Amino acid sequence: MSELDYKPVSHDHEAFLQKALKRQEFREAYEGLAEEYALAREMLGARSRSGLTQEAVAELMGTTKSAVSRLEAGGKHAPSLTTLKKYAHAVGCRLEIKLVPDSCLTNE
Repeated sequence: MSELDYKPVSHDHEAFLQKALKRQEFREAYEGLAEEYALAREMLGARSRSGLTQEAVAELMGTTKSAVSRLEAGGKHAPSLTTLKKYAHAVGCRLEIKLVPDSCLTNE
């Protein structure tokens, strides 16, 4: 059997995103998921700072690696507060929830 040559494909995510955001349908869908993406970034950042793998977080939460992977992926899955608290505790954090006034609303 011959050895396969591994040639990774380069990917500039920022350039891809800027090009895709020019399409109205993509931009609306992307902006509609802003909170989910922000939560996923927070979770990944917290796990990275803790130095834990998904497997380790899953063990601390009493769940599976695939469940942690789904949590960190964001998108369709909406985790419960209990699950978010377990995740936060597993990565050495506490969960903080805020309701932030919408900047386009005015006080009358």
